[in-house]
Amino acid sequence: MENTLEKLEIYRLAIQISNLAWDIYSSLSKNFQFHIGNQFPDSSDSIGANIAEGYGRYHYKESINFNNYARGSAFESRFWLSILIKRGLINQENYNELHQLLDQLIIKINGYNKYLRSKM
Repeated sequence: MENTLEKLEIYRLAIQISNLAWDIYSSLSKNFQFHIGNQFPDSSDSIGANIAEGYGRYHYKESINFNNYARGSAFESRFWLSILIKRGLINQENYNELHQLLDQLIIKINGYNKYLRSKM
């Protein structure tokens, strides 16, 4: 069985987060999109991009480093999500769903990094 990026659980979860963040961002008025800029969708997209880049690296240490960048982007996305809910720009259901996915991803990135360290 071939080991591909698409089979990696953290990557699939990152895609789900990115799509949900985009849906939330797209539902905001243009005025609110302007005020928060693209930082919310950019930080969410950065999660998957960093996981993909790390997956493509030759050394485990480099992969772990990019996974750590992805985890940092997940925390940044959580920051923007908290701003959106505190300012009443999104509903509680969207907040809860994305927050849960981000929390789940952060834990899974830590576990994947632990697995990669065991291979070194």
